Amino acid sequence: MNECLDAARGSVPADRLFTHLSLYNPFTCTWEETSFAVKDGTVVGVGEGYEALETVDLEGARVVPGLIDAHVHIESSLLTPGEYARAVLPRGTTTVVADPHEIANVSGKEGIEFVLSEGSRSALSVLVTLPSCVPATPLDEGGAVLTADDLAEFVGRDEVVGLGEVMNVPGVLNGDPEVWKKLGLFRVREGHAPMLSGKDLNAYVFAGIQSDHESTTLEEGEEKLRLGMYVMMREGSTERNIRALAPLLTPCTSSRCCLATDDRHADMLLSEGHIDDCIRKLVRCGVSLELALRAVTLSSARRFGLDDRGAIAPGRRADFCVLRGSPEFEVETTYVQGVHYEDPGYQTPACPPPVFRCRPPVPEDLAIGGKGIARVIGLTEGQIVTDDLRCRVEDVPDLEHDILKVAVCDRYRNGGCGVGLVHGFGMKEGAIAASVSHDTHNIVAVGVSDEEICRAIRSVIAHQGAMVTVRGERVTVLPLPCGGLMATEPYPEVCRRLEALTEETRAMGAVEHPFMYLSFLALTVIPHLRVTDRGVFDAAAFADVPLFCEEGK
Repeated sequence: MNECLDAARGSVPADRLFTHLSLYNPFTCTWEETSFAVKDGTVVGVGEGYEALETVDLEGARVVPGLIDAHVHIESSLLTPGEYARAVLPRGTTTVVADPHEIANVSGKEGIEFVLSEGSRSALSVLVTLPSCVPATPLDEGGAVLTADDLAEFVGRDEVVGLGEVMNVPGVLNGDPEVWKKLGLFRVREGHAPMLSGKDLNAYVFAGIQSDHESTTLEEGEEKLRLGMYVMMREGSTERNIRALAPLLTPCTSSRCCLATDDRHADMLLSEGHIDDCIRKLVRCGVSLELALRAVTLSSARRFGLDDRGAIAPGRRADFCVLRGSPEFEVETTYVQGVHYEDPGYQTPACPPPVFRCRPPVPEDLAIGGKGIARVIGLTEGQIVTDDLRCRVEDVPDLEHDILKVAVCDRYRNGGCGVGLVHGFGMKEGAIAASVSHDTHNIVAVGVSDEEICRAIRSVIAHQGAMVTVRGERVTVLPLPCGGLMATEPYPEVCRRLEALTEETRAMGAVEHPFMYLSFLALTVIPHLRVTDRGVFDAAAFADVPLFCEEGK
C-alpha cells in the first residue's frame, strides 16, 4: 500500500505508464487527452508528470474502462467459464456478474463451486450472484434444491456480490418465509419480474429487490425505473430488447441503467460480439457513445458496489480496452490490471458430472389423445415471452398452420414426458432436442414426427447431454457433457458444431436460433404458456392446465 501511495504522489516510479491516449471518463461522460500510471495492477494516477519502469505509447488511441456485463448465465453460452473468458476478453469485457442458476439447478452447491473455481482460473473477473430460486418455483423439480441455509455457506466469499434473480414472484408477494430468508442474506438483490406492474410491482420493490433485466417494452422499463430499480437492457440470442429500451438511457437515467447479455450462445459471441455488440446497437438506436459507455462501466460497477472498477481513476483496477480507429465501437486490445491480455489457450475444465436417469421415450409416450380447441404456445420473435394461442387442432403436426408437438422429459427421476403444442418454429421436417431447458434442464424436443422426436431425445441421453438435430437418417450433435449444459471443447470448435446444427435447422425451415427458443419453452416464470414434464403450464394462473380446453374458454 505504501509503495502504491508513493507512486500516486510521484515519489517512486510506477510499474507502467500509458501515454498519448484519449481517455473516456464515465464520471463526466467526456474524453480527455492524458496519461495514467499503474502499479500492482491498480491505477495510481491520471495526468502528466508520472514516471514508470515501462512506458506504453498508445499513439492517440481511445481508451475506455473495462466493460461490465451486469447479468449473465455463463452456462447459456454453452461454454465452460474458462472458454467463455477466452471468447469475451478480446471484446473488451473484463468483468461479468454471473448467476450460476443453470448449473445450480442441475448440480446444486457443487455447480456454484464449479463456476467460482473455474472463473478464478481466468483473467476475466467472474463475480457471482447466488441463485435464489433453485428450483425456479415450488412446482418444478430439477436436480437440486438450494435453501437459504445452503446459500448462507457462500456469504462472505470475495467473488460473491449478491443474491441472484428472484424469479419466484408469488413467493415474494405472498411472504413465503424461505424466500424472505434468502432476501435477508444480501443487501444486493437481483430481480426477475417480467410484465410485473402496478401494486404488485410496488410490493416487489418494497421487498428490497433492486434491479430487473426482463423489461421488454419502454413503458415497462420506465415504470421500473420510476420506482427506483436499476434497469438492465438485455440483448441475448433471442431476448433482444435494446431497440425497445434504448430511449430509456438519457443523461438523467444513466446512473440507473446497465447492459446485460443474459443468454447468448457461443456462436453469437464469436460473430456479433459481447457487450461491445450491445454498445454498437445502442449507438445505432441514437444513444450517444458516451452514455452507452457509462452504462457498461461506472453504472454497472456502482450497482454492485464495486468501487474498485468502472473507471480509470486512482485506486481502481487497471482494466481497460484500447479501441480501433474505426467509426464504430471496436476493441483492438484489452488490458487486465494493467497487463496486455494474451490468450492463454485451452485448459481442461473440472466439470460436475451430468445426471441422466430417464427412460428413453417411445412414440406412444407422446400421444396427446384429443382434438378441438387447444392451448398452443406461440413463439414471439426476439423474445422469450410466449403467446397463449387458442387453436382448433385436428391433426398434429399441422404444417399449414405451423403447429408442432413439443415434449419435455424428466431427466432426473425417470418421471416420463409432458407434451404440448407450439406455433412459430416453422419446421417442415425433422426434430431437435436438447438437455438445455431453463430452469430445471430436463430434456426438451420439438419436431414434425413422434419418431424423430424420440430419436432426438435418445441421442441426448446417449451423449449424457447434448443439442441434437434429426433430419431423416442424418443426426447432428453438439455434446454437452459438463452438467448437460456446457461443451468441454475449445470455443472455436463449439462454434463450428453450432454452425453445423444451424445448417441443419435452416434446412428444416426453422426459425433463427431455434435451440434458444426451445430452451425457454419450459421456463414457468415467464408468461404466458409453457410446457413441463407434467404437461402444459399457464404462467398467468401459475398452474398446470389441460392441453385441450372447453369450448369458449
